[in-house]
Amino acid sequence: MNQRFLPIGIQDFEKLRNGNYIYADKTSLIYQLTRTGTPYFLSRPRRFGKSLLLSTMEAYFLGKKELFKGLALEKLEKDWAEYPVIKISFGADNYPDLASLKSTLNLQLSKYEKTYNIQVEDKRFAPRLNNIITNVSEQTGKKIVILIDEYDKPILDALYTEYEEPNRQELRSFYSPLKDCDKYIRFLFITGITKVSHVNIFSGLNQLNDISLNQDFCTLCGISESELEKYFKPEIEELAKNRELTVSETKEKLAGMYDGYHFSFRGEGVYNPFCLFKCFFEKMFGSYWFESGTPSFLVKTLQNQPLELSTMVNGRMANENQFKNYDPDSKNMLPVIYQSGYLTIKGYDKENNLYKLDFPNREIEEGFLEVLLKKFITVPYDDMGLEINNLKNALKNHDVDKVLSIIKAAIADLPTVVKKDMCENYYESVTHLIFRLTGFRVVSELQSVAGRSDIVLTTKDSVFIFELKMDKGRAFEEVAAEALSQIDANGYAERFAVSGKTMYKAGVVFSSEGKGMIGWKTKGQNN
Repeated sequence: MNQRFLPIGIQDFEKLRNGNYIYADKTSLIYQLTRTGTPYFLSRPRRFGKSLLLSTMEAYFLGKKELFKGLALEKLEKDWAEYPVIKISFGADNYPDLASLKSTLNLQLSKYEKTYNIQVEDKRFAPRLNNIITNVSEQTGKKIVILIDEYDKPILDALYTEYEEPNRQELRSFYSPLKDCDKYIRFLFITGITKVSHVNIFSGLNQLNDISLNQDFCTLCGISESELEKYFKPEIEELAKNRELTVSETKEKLAGMYDGYHFSFRGEGVYNPFCLFKCFFEKMFGSYWFESGTPSFLVKTLQNQPLELSTMVNGRMANENQFKNYDPDSKNMLPVIYQSGYLTIKGYDKENNLYKLDFPNREIEEGFLEVLLKKFITVPYDDMGLEINNLKNALKNHDVDKVLSIIKAAIADLPTVVKKDMCENYYESVTHLIFRLTGFRVVSELQSVAGRSDIVLTTKDSVFIFELKMDKGRAFEEVAAEALSQIDANGYAERFAVSGKTMYKAGVVFSSEGKGMIGWKTKGQNN
């Protein structure tokens, strides 16, 4: 039996097939997409196999039948007609300025101008693309296939810099021939992380079909549960053996760490393929997606936009338009968080046409919360891991004073990125965020008969109810006592009365002037 390899970082379909790498067969979906001349757009997070998908399409349209031996497409396709392919990829370079974008565009277009001996009369990129499309089609006597990978990277790389608008304008112009050259195009497929507003690719192509939320293609990128069982059984068994777990325990842990991505509320969920392959290779359950880097545009967005932390730490109900299109000029961060892969679809309210968005799995939750902590806490981040450990131990030991002392030290002063009028939201959200990193169940705004509790944390044997208040110039003792009274008066603890767990209540007071936690009062052991 030939040795088989995990396709970590493999983006070339021909290399994958000739090198005996494992391939989860997506070719039946590709065949389905390519039956019509409809132009398509697909948004997926990084490390989800978008480049490999386009490489597979390229091999198919170039008629490389031998690469599809044993795959679904081998039987589905009868004609194997060949088409000229123009493939433009922005993934390999960085675009901090307009010069770098122009350099990449020039290189990409020059390749096809040399191949087809096309004379360059107008050096602007849009006319050159138009010229390539028409000349290649006329020379070959065939319509052409256009594949564009990571179309949005030059925009995202330049976010919040002086080159953001110039890069956007350059791309808007560059993509404009795609509409006018429609009669020359057999198939057009565009991938990216985000669907960026104000780019002509979307306004110009009236028939561009965005399949990012289409249930029929929700497994086009990523590894589904059935594919995991079908293609990776030996790897699962080897991982189980190495970690001294049963196969069932191993699959459960894989799902908890790397599964949970849903790109349609009706569709099948998928695993992050990069993390899955790295886990099999390293034989460890690591946080591989974050180790491979946090997208720079996400970090820049967090630094430059006001963030509703509660959206991140509590989940969010949103309609499709609120998370589908990313507008860099808007203060709505939800699209960039969702499309980056930090939130996914976890439910759907049919009556109100609202999607429930939340973290896909434990790896993403922990990793993203750590990214937020680096931005919002006072404690040096390198010390935060130890503090989270101390916090877990304090909760296990029912030491509420110690718990709140740790929280107080972590968020001593209001960061400069948070306005004073947002400090109440900030303190509640960051407190919730830190608690979530302990791994215990944490809920904010839990509904009771008379109101909503701020934060409820439950462990195996205890329930902690925290009511947070701003001092607004009043003595903290008075405000803390008021918070404790509110817990009792509104019956926040009643739903836990029959649980048999020890109950702890805390009224916590923060400074309205952004000076951190002032103090607290507690009640414990069911009193």
